[in-house]
Amino acid sequence: MDLIKKLTGKNQADYEQAAAHIINNADSKSFEELVSKEDFLFDFIKQNVSKRLEHACNKDNFKNLLSFLSYYSPSYADFIANTLVKYADDEVLSKMKELLANGNDSEKCYAVKFYSYYKDNEVIETLKQYAFSEDEQLAFNSALALSSMGDKSSLDLAVEKMNSNDDFEVLSGVKFISAYGEKSLLNKIFEIMKKSSVSEYIASEIGYMESLLKLLNSEHYSDTLLAIYNILQGLGEIVPLSNVFTFQLYEVFERLIFCEPNSKNAVILLTAKNKFNQLTENDEYLFDEDKNTKDEVNAIKALLNDNLDDDLDNFIAPELNENSDFVYPALDLIKHGDIIRDLLSSKNQTIILKTLETLKSINELSQEDKNKALENITDENIKAIVLAL
Repeated sequence: MDLIKKLTGKNQADYEQAAAHIINNADSKSFEELVSKEDFLFDFIKQNVSKRLEHACNKDNFKNLLSFLSYYSPSYADFIANTLVKYADDEVLSKMKELLANGNDSEKCYAVKFYSYYKDNEVIETLKQYAFSEDEQLAFNSALALSSMGDKSSLDLAVEKMNSNDDFEVLSGVKFISAYGEKSLLNKIFEIMKKSSVSEYIASEIGYMESLLKLLNSEHYSDTLLAIYNILQGLGEIVPLSNVFTFQLYEVFERLIFCEPNSKNAVILLTAKNKFNQLTENDEYLFDEDKNTKDEVNAIKALLNDNLDDDLDNFIAPELNENSDFVYPALDLIKHGDIIRDLLSSKNQTIILKTLETLKSINELSQEDKNKALENITDENIKAIVLAL
Protein backbone atom coordinates (compact mmCIF):
# COMPACT_ATOMS: atom_id res chain seq x y z
CA MET A 1 0.00 0.00 0.00
CA ASP A 2 1.26 3.47 -0.93
CA LEU A 3 2.99 5.20 2.02
CA ILE A 4 1.16 8.52 1.50
CA LYS A 5 -2.19 6.72 1.29
CA LYS A 6 -1.42 5.08 4.62
CA LEU A 7 -0.34 8.40 6.14
CA THR A 8 -3.53 10.17 5.03
CA GLY A 9 -5.86 7.24 5.68
CA LYS A 10 -8.09 6.33 8.61
CA ASN A 11 -6.35 3.12 9.81
CA GLN A 12 -4.38 4.05 12.93
CA ALA A 13 -1.85 1.24 12.63
CA ASP A 14 -1.16 2.19 9.01
CA TYR A 15 -0.76 5.94 9.51
CA GLU A 16 1.38 5.54 12.64
CA GLN A 17 3.67 3.13 10.77
CA ALA A 18 3.88 5.48 7.77
CA ALA A 19 4.62 8.54 9.91
CA ALA A 20 7.31 6.67 11.86
CA HIS A 21 8.92 5.45 8.64
CA ILE A 22 9.05 8.94 7.10
CA ILE A 23 10.53 10.57 10.22
CA ASN A 24 12.89 7.76 11.30
CA ASN A 25 14.31 7.35 7.79
CA ALA A 26 14.42 11.06 6.92
CA ASP A 27 12.36 10.05 3.88
CA SER A 28 12.48 13.35 2.00
CA LYS A 29 11.19 11.75 -1.20
CA SER A 30 7.93 10.75 0.52
CA PHE A 31 7.68 14.18 2.16
CA GLU A 32 8.17 15.82 -1.24
CA GLU A 33 5.35 13.66 -2.61
CA LEU A 34 3.15 14.66 0.32
CA VAL A 35 3.78 18.36 -0.34
CA SER A 36 3.05 17.88 -4.06
CA LYS A 37 -0.45 16.70 -3.10
CA GLU A 38 -1.07 19.89 -1.08
CA ASP A 39 -3.87 21.17 -3.29
CA PHE A 40 -5.68 17.83 -3.45
CA LEU A 41 -6.07 17.14 0.27
CA PHE A 42 -8.79 18.57 2.49
CA ASP A 43 -7.59 20.83 5.27
CA PHE A 44 -8.67 18.42 8.00
CA ILE A 45 -6.61 15.64 6.37
CA LYS A 46 -3.52 17.86 6.27
CA GLN A 47 -4.10 18.76 9.92
CA ASN A 48 -4.29 15.07 10.79
CA VAL A 49 -1.12 14.32 8.83
CA SER A 50 0.71 17.14 10.60
CA LYS A 51 -0.25 15.72 14.00
CA ARG A 52 0.76 12.21 12.96
CA LEU A 53 4.20 13.30 11.78
CA GLU A 54 4.70 15.44 14.88
CA HIS A 55 3.74 12.50 17.11
CA ALA A 56 6.46 10.42 15.41
CA CYS A 57 9.16 12.95 16.34
CA ASN A 58 11.31 12.75 19.45
CA LYS A 59 14.64 13.98 20.77
CA ASP A 60 16.50 11.20 18.97
CA ASN A 61 15.10 11.66 15.46
CA PHE A 62 13.94 15.29 15.25
CA LYS A 63 17.00 16.39 13.26
CA ASN A 64 15.74 14.26 10.39
CA LEU A 65 13.25 17.06 9.80
CA LEU A 66 16.14 19.09 8.40
CA SER A 67 16.00 16.80 5.35
CA PHE A 68 12.50 18.10 4.55
CA LEU A 69 13.28 21.80 4.47
CA SER A 70 13.72 21.97 0.69
CA TYR A 71 10.00 21.28 0.26
CA TYR A 72 7.98 24.09 1.78
CA SER A 73 4.38 23.58 2.81
CA PRO A 74 2.39 26.00 4.97
CA SER A 75 0.39 22.98 6.16
CA TYR A 76 3.40 21.36 7.83
CA ALA A 77 5.63 24.36 8.56
CA ASP A 78 4.29 24.94 12.06
CA PHE A 79 4.79 21.38 13.25
CA ILE A 80 8.31 21.28 11.77
CA ALA A 81 9.34 24.63 13.24
CA ASN A 82 7.75 23.93 16.61
CA THR A 83 9.42 20.50 16.84
CA LEU A 84 12.84 21.89 15.91
CA VAL A 85 12.45 24.57 18.58
CA LYS A 86 11.27 22.02 21.16
CA TYR A 87 14.44 19.93 20.92
CA ALA A 88 16.87 22.53 19.55
CA ASP A 89 20.56 22.26 20.40
CA ASP A 90 23.52 24.35 19.26
CA GLU A 91 23.79 22.42 16.00
CA VAL A 92 20.16 23.11 15.05
CA LEU A 93 20.36 26.75 16.11
CA SER A 94 23.46 27.23 13.96
CA LYS A 95 21.82 25.44 11.03
CA MET A 96 18.66 27.56 11.14
CA LYS A 97 20.65 30.78 11.26
CA GLU A 98 22.69 29.62 8.27
CA LEU A 99 19.55 28.69 6.30
CA LEU A 100 17.94 32.01 7.16
CA ALA A 101 20.86 33.82 5.54
CA ASN A 102 21.81 31.50 2.69
CA GLY A 103 19.11 28.88 2.19
CA ASN A 104 16.93 28.50 -0.88
CA ASP A 105 13.43 30.04 -0.85
CA SER A 106 11.85 27.00 0.80
CA GLU A 107 14.55 26.73 3.47
CA LYS A 108 14.28 30.44 4.25
CA CYS A 109 10.51 30.09 4.70
CA TYR A 110 11.02 27.29 7.23
CA ALA A 111 13.82 29.18 8.97
CA VAL A 112 11.65 32.27 9.32
CA LYS A 113 8.82 30.12 10.69
CA PHE A 114 11.35 28.67 13.18
CA TYR A 115 12.04 32.18 14.47
CA SER A 116 8.36 32.82 15.04
CA TYR A 117 8.70 30.20 17.81
CA TYR A 118 12.33 30.84 18.81
CA LYS A 119 13.02 34.44 19.84
CA ASP A 120 16.42 35.73 18.73
CA ASN A 121 16.89 39.49 18.41
CA GLU A 122 19.98 38.95 16.27
CA VAL A 123 17.83 37.93 13.28
CA ILE A 124 15.40 40.85 13.42
CA GLU A 125 17.17 42.90 10.74
CA THR A 126 17.17 39.93 8.36
CA LEU A 127 13.48 39.32 9.04
CA LYS A 128 12.74 42.97 8.26
CA GLN A 129 14.45 42.56 4.90
CA TYR A 130 12.32 39.51 4.10
CA ALA A 131 9.08 41.00 5.42
CA PHE A 132 8.41 42.84 2.16
CA SER A 133 9.73 40.16 -0.18
CA GLU A 134 7.97 39.35 -3.46
CA ASP A 135 7.81 35.79 -2.13
CA GLU A 136 4.45 36.08 -0.35
CA GLN A 137 5.03 33.13 1.95
CA LEU A 138 8.44 34.41 3.04
CA ALA A 139 6.99 37.88 3.64
CA PHE A 140 4.02 36.48 5.58
CA ASN A 141 6.19 34.25 7.80
CA SER A 142 8.58 37.14 8.45
CA ALA A 143 5.74 39.39 9.59
CA LEU A 144 4.52 36.66 11.94
CA ALA A 145 8.00 36.22 13.38
CA LEU A 146 8.48 39.95 13.89
CA SER A 147 5.07 40.12 15.55
CA SER A 148 5.97 37.25 17.89
CA MET A 149 9.12 39.17 18.87
CA GLY A 150 7.15 42.37 19.39
CA ASP A 151 9.30 44.34 16.95
CA LYS A 152 7.73 47.76 16.37
CA SER A 153 10.33 49.18 13.98
CA SER A 154 9.03 46.88 11.24
CA LEU A 155 5.54 48.30 11.77
CA ASP A 156 6.97 51.77 11.11
CA LEU A 157 8.35 50.48 7.81
CA ALA A 158 4.95 49.07 6.87
CA VAL A 159 3.18 52.35 7.67
CA GLU A 160 5.75 54.19 5.57
CA LYS A 161 4.95 51.88 2.65
CA MET A 162 1.22 52.49 3.11
CA ASN A 163 1.89 56.20 2.59
CA SER A 164 3.52 55.54 -0.78
CA ASN A 165 2.02 56.62 -4.11
CA ASP A 166 2.78 53.16 -5.50
CA ASP A 167 -0.21 50.83 -5.06
CA PHE A 168 1.99 47.75 -4.85
CA GLU A 169 4.15 49.32 -2.16
CA VAL A 170 0.96 50.20 -0.30
CA LEU A 171 -0.30 46.63 -0.65
CA SER A 172 2.95 45.19 0.70
CA GLY A 173 2.57 47.43 3.75
CA VAL A 174 -1.06 46.36 4.24
CA LYS A 175 -0.16 42.67 3.90
CA PHE A 176 2.56 43.05 6.49
CA ILE A 177 0.21 44.73 8.97
CA SER A 178 -2.42 42.05 8.33
CA ALA A 179 0.04 39.21 8.99
CA TYR A 180 1.50 41.09 11.96
CA GLY A 181 -2.03 41.45 13.36
CA GLU A 182 -1.86 45.15 14.20
CA LYS A 183 -5.61 45.85 14.41
CA SER A 184 -5.04 49.40 15.66
CA LEU A 185 -4.26 50.31 12.04
CA LEU A 186 -7.60 49.10 10.65
CA ASN A 187 -8.92 52.66 10.31
CA LYS A 188 -6.00 53.61 8.12
CA ILE A 189 -6.34 50.45 6.01
CA PHE A 190 -10.06 51.13 5.44
CA GLU A 191 -9.24 54.63 4.22
CA ILE A 192 -6.53 53.31 1.90
CA MET A 193 -8.95 50.71 0.51
CA LYS A 194 -11.40 53.43 -0.54
CA LYS A 195 -8.81 55.14 -2.73
CA SER A 196 -6.78 52.21 -4.01
CA SER A 197 -6.81 50.62 -7.47
CA VAL A 198 -6.13 47.27 -5.76
CA SER A 199 -9.01 47.56 -3.30
CA GLU A 200 -10.02 43.89 -3.75
CA TYR A 201 -6.66 42.76 -2.36
CA ILE A 202 -6.76 45.24 0.51
CA ALA A 203 -10.33 44.26 1.43
CA SER A 204 -9.24 40.62 1.61
CA GLU A 205 -6.45 41.53 4.02
CA ILE A 206 -9.03 43.25 6.23
CA GLY A 207 -11.02 40.01 6.23
CA TYR A 208 -7.90 38.07 7.27
CA MET A 209 -7.14 40.54 10.09
CA GLU A 210 -10.55 40.50 11.71
CA SER A 211 -13.84 38.63 11.38
CA LEU A 212 -16.20 40.49 9.03
CA LEU A 213 -19.08 39.54 11.34
CA LYS A 214 -17.28 41.16 14.26
CA LEU A 215 -16.53 44.26 12.20
CA LEU A 216 -20.23 44.55 11.27
CA ASN A 217 -20.92 44.89 14.99
CA SER A 218 -18.36 47.67 15.40
CA GLU A 219 -17.91 51.32 14.50
CA HIS A 220 -16.56 50.07 11.16
CA TYR A 221 -20.00 48.93 9.94
CA SER A 222 -20.21 51.05 6.78
CA ASP A 223 -16.54 50.56 5.87
CA THR A 224 -16.94 46.81 6.37
CA LEU A 225 -19.80 46.78 3.86
CA LEU A 226 -17.45 48.42 1.37
CA ALA A 227 -14.82 45.79 2.13
CA ILE A 228 -17.41 43.06 1.48
CA TYR A 229 -18.26 44.74 -1.83
CA ASN A 230 -14.60 44.74 -2.85
CA ILE A 231 -14.18 41.11 -1.82
CA LEU A 232 -17.18 40.24 -4.00
CA GLN A 233 -15.62 42.07 -6.93
CA GLY A 234 -12.55 39.84 -6.75
CA LEU A 235 -14.18 36.58 -5.61
CA GLY A 236 -13.39 33.64 -7.87
CA GLU A 237 -10.70 35.56 -9.72
CA ILE A 238 -8.18 37.22 -7.43
CA VAL A 239 -9.87 36.12 -4.20
CA PRO A 240 -10.00 32.30 -3.87
CA LEU A 241 -13.52 30.89 -3.74
CA SER A 242 -12.59 28.86 -0.67
CA ASN A 243 -12.56 32.18 1.18
CA VAL A 244 -16.34 31.93 1.43
CA PHE A 245 -15.45 29.97 4.57
CA THR A 246 -12.59 32.22 5.71
CA PHE A 247 -14.82 35.29 5.52
CA GLN A 248 -17.97 33.46 6.76
CA LEU A 249 -19.92 34.91 3.85
CA TYR A 250 -23.06 32.82 4.41
CA GLU A 251 -23.32 34.14 7.97
CA VAL A 252 -22.46 37.68 6.82
CA PHE A 253 -25.25 37.75 4.23
CA GLU A 254 -27.68 36.06 6.60
CA ARG A 255 -27.04 38.83 9.12
CA LEU A 256 -27.55 41.57 6.50
CA ILE A 257 -30.75 39.97 5.20
CA PHE A 258 -32.41 39.65 8.58
CA CYS A 259 -31.26 42.87 10.26
CA GLU A 260 -33.05 46.24 9.98
CA PRO A 261 -33.03 46.99 6.21
CA ASN A 262 -31.17 50.00 4.83
CA SER A 263 -29.93 51.19 1.46
CA LYS A 264 -26.28 50.24 2.03
CA ASN A 265 -27.21 46.68 2.99
CA ALA A 266 -29.41 46.46 -0.09
CA VAL A 267 -26.54 47.49 -2.37
CA ILE A 268 -24.25 44.82 -0.93
CA LEU A 269 -26.87 42.07 -0.91
CA LEU A 270 -27.96 42.71 -4.50
CA THR A 271 -24.31 42.78 -5.59
CA ALA A 272 -23.79 39.47 -3.79
CA LYS A 273 -26.87 37.97 -5.43
CA ASN A 274 -25.61 38.90 -8.89
CA LYS A 275 -22.13 37.61 -8.08
CA PHE A 276 -23.21 34.21 -6.78
CA ASN A 277 -25.58 33.74 -9.71
CA GLN A 278 -22.62 34.46 -11.99
CA LEU A 279 -20.38 32.02 -10.11
CA THR A 280 -22.85 29.19 -10.68
CA GLU A 281 -23.90 29.91 -14.27
CA ASN A 282 -21.23 27.58 -15.65
CA ASP A 283 -18.29 25.45 -14.52
CA GLU A 284 -15.69 28.13 -15.13
CA TYR A 285 -15.47 29.16 -11.48
CA LEU A 286 -16.39 25.97 -9.64
CA PHE A 287 -14.73 23.30 -11.78
CA ASP A 288 -11.53 22.97 -9.71
CA GLU A 289 -13.13 23.57 -6.32
CA ASP A 290 -13.69 20.85 -3.72
CA LYS A 291 -17.16 19.63 -2.82
CA ASN A 292 -17.36 21.67 0.40
CA THR A 293 -16.67 24.93 -1.46
CA LYS A 294 -19.16 24.09 -4.23
CA ASP A 295 -21.84 23.27 -1.66
CA GLU A 296 -21.20 26.50 0.25
CA VAL A 297 -21.33 28.65 -2.89
CA ASN A 298 -24.64 27.07 -3.87
CA ALA A 299 -26.00 27.48 -0.34
CA ILE A 300 -25.14 31.19 -0.41
CA LYS A 301 -26.77 31.52 -3.83
CA ALA A 302 -29.96 29.91 -2.50
CA LEU A 303 -29.95 32.15 0.59
CA LEU A 304 -29.72 35.30 -1.53
CA ASN A 305 -32.19 34.25 -4.22
CA ASP A 306 -34.77 33.04 -1.73
CA ASN A 307 -34.74 36.26 0.31
CA LEU A 308 -34.13 39.14 -2.11
CA ASP A 309 -36.19 40.82 -4.82
CA ASP A 310 -34.38 41.97 -7.96
CA ASP A 311 -36.16 45.27 -8.45
CA LEU A 312 -34.99 47.43 -5.56
CA ASP A 313 -33.99 50.56 -7.47
CA ASN A 314 -36.00 52.84 -5.20
CA PHE A 315 -34.66 51.15 -2.08
CA ILE A 316 -31.03 51.85 -3.02
CA ALA A 317 -31.82 55.40 -4.18
CA PRO A 318 -30.25 57.07 -1.08
CA GLU A 319 -26.84 55.83 -2.25
CA LEU A 320 -27.22 57.46 -5.68
CA ASN A 321 -25.51 60.69 -4.73
CA GLU A 322 -21.98 61.88 -5.19
CA ASN A 323 -21.25 61.94 -1.46
CA SER A 324 -22.02 58.26 -0.92
CA ASP A 325 -19.20 55.71 -0.73
CA PHE A 326 -21.66 53.29 -2.32
CA VAL A 327 -22.57 55.32 -5.41
CA TYR A 328 -20.49 53.20 -7.82
CA PRO A 329 -21.80 49.83 -6.54
CA ALA A 330 -25.34 51.24 -6.60
CA LEU A 331 -24.97 52.36 -10.23
CA ASP A 332 -24.02 48.80 -11.18
CA LEU A 333 -27.44 47.63 -9.97
CA ILE A 334 -29.69 50.16 -11.66
CA LYS A 335 -32.29 48.95 -14.19
CA HIS A 336 -34.21 52.22 -14.74
CA GLY A 337 -32.48 55.38 -15.95
CA ASP A 338 -34.72 58.11 -14.52
CA ILE A 339 -33.48 57.49 -10.99
CA ILE A 340 -29.86 58.36 -11.85
CA ARG A 341 -30.04 61.24 -14.35
CA ASP A 342 -29.51 63.88 -11.63
CA LEU A 343 -25.96 62.48 -11.31
CA LEU A 344 -25.18 63.89 -14.77
CA SER A 345 -24.85 67.26 -13.00
CA SER A 346 -22.43 65.90 -10.38
CA LYS A 347 -19.26 67.79 -9.50
CA ASN A 348 -17.43 64.45 -9.70
CA GLN A 349 -16.66 63.84 -13.37
CA THR A 350 -15.89 60.17 -12.85
CA ILE A 351 -19.38 59.70 -11.43
CA ILE A 352 -20.83 61.46 -14.48
CA LEU A 353 -18.97 59.02 -16.73
CA LYS A 354 -20.10 56.02 -14.69
CA THR A 355 -23.69 57.26 -14.90
CA LEU A 356 -23.50 57.51 -18.68
CA GLU A 357 -22.00 54.02 -18.89
CA THR A 358 -24.85 52.72 -16.72
CA LEU A 359 -27.45 54.37 -18.96
CA LYS A 360 -25.81 52.81 -21.99
CA SER A 361 -25.72 49.35 -20.35
CA ILE A 362 -29.51 49.47 -19.79
CA ASN A 363 -30.13 50.91 -23.28
CA GLU A 364 -31.40 54.27 -22.01
CA LEU A 365 -28.56 56.59 -23.07
CA SER A 366 -29.77 59.54 -25.15
CA GLN A 367 -27.99 62.37 -26.91
CA GLU A 368 -29.64 64.69 -24.42
CA ASP A 369 -27.94 62.75 -21.59
CA LYS A 370 -24.55 63.14 -23.28
CA ASN A 371 -25.09 66.85 -23.88
CA LYS A 372 -26.06 67.42 -20.25
CA ALA A 373 -22.98 65.51 -19.09
CA LEU A 374 -20.62 67.40 -21.39
CA GLU A 375 -21.80 70.69 -19.86
CA ASN A 376 -20.24 69.53 -16.58
CA ILE A 377 -17.07 67.85 -17.86
CA THR A 378 -13.78 69.71 -18.19
CA ASP A 379 -11.38 66.73 -18.12
CA GLU A 380 -10.36 66.15 -21.74
CA ASN A 381 -9.79 62.41 -21.27
CA ILE A 382 -13.24 61.88 -19.78
CA LYS A 383 -14.77 64.11 -22.45
CA ALA A 384 -13.21 61.94 -25.18
CA ILE A 385 -14.67 58.80 -23.60
CA VAL A 386 -18.12 60.41 -23.39
CA LEU A 387 -18.00 61.47 -27.04
CA ALA A 388 -17.13 57.90 -28.00
CA LEU A 389 -20.06 56.38 -26.10
